[in-house]
Amino acid sequence: MPQLARRLFVLPPDLEGAAQSWVEHGERTPRAARLASSVVLLRDSPTGLETWLGYRPGSSPLGVLAFPGGSLDASDDDAVGWLGPSAQHWAEQMGTDDVGLARRHVVGAIRELFEETGVLLAGPDLSTTVEATSTSEWMKARVAVAEQEKSFPDVLAKRGLSIRTDLLKPLVNWLSPDFAHRRFNTRYFAATVPVNQQPTLLEGKGVWGRWVCASKVIAERDTTALGDEVGQENTVGLALGQLLVPGSEIMLEKMAAANGCIAYLSYKRKPHVYQPKLVEEDGKLMLEVEAAKTVAGEPQRER
Repeated sequence: MPQLARRLFVLPPDLEGAAQSWVEHGERTPRAARLASSVVLLRDSPTGLETWLGYRPGSSPLGVLAFPGGSLDASDDDAVGWLGPSAQHWAEQMGTDDVGLARRHVVGAIRELFEETGVLLAGPDLSTTVEATSTSEWMKARVAVAEQEKSFPDVLAKRGLSIRTDLLKPLVNWLSPDFAHRRFNTRYFAATVPVNQQPTLLEGKGVWGRWVCASKVIAERDTTALGDEVGQENTVGLALGQLLVPGSEIMLEKMAAANGCIAYLSYKRKPHVYQPKLVEEDGKLMLEVEAAKTVAGEPQRER
């Protein structure tokens, strides 16, 4: 059993008002959390594990900087070509009895990843993945799916493709704090980029996104380097903790400590829901999370 540590995180600026109001007016019934899926893209590099981070305009429950992801939508229930582990298998992996819910999260994860980065975990069979998804034709398809002009299953069916669920790994389940006005119940997955694909920003919507070295980002967490590079009004001058939700920061720490993609992806994680709680420390409101301690060089099991 991993050793759980009580961790404190700064309150992201866009949550300060909601937190203050929650304290002043007494706790109320939390707003309903929307279901969401997010995919942590990974690749090995000479300096360690790298992951794709993107800027999210507005106040996203996933954070100002986050891994690709977003809300599940109605089309995630539609029939879709499916290759790899069954929805039943996914439900077991995710610790839920609701097979339909597990299926929606998997489809939603692959759809969101495609919309936001163009990386498509799909192919005609279990030994092949689609290649060269950076063309203008694929960009049109991404925009159409993102704007809900076309459904993701239709885009795949037209091209004779099925989703490759074997290319995803389940990570963790994070629930937004009770006091937040916009709340997500997010299932995080991990994947590597298929051969001859590369992530790109969504035309007309993407502002900033790139591969970052997890260990470098964590080493510079107290500086404003990343926020300054993104260059947006709500990122400049801010340290890492003000740009990421606690879940993303903890995942980055574990990537920084992992010995490459294979080690990170093959680690067995037990289903567990993590949720930051609002606490007051020395007169200051902060977020508290119970998380497994990270030991250098190896990923830690999620409780």
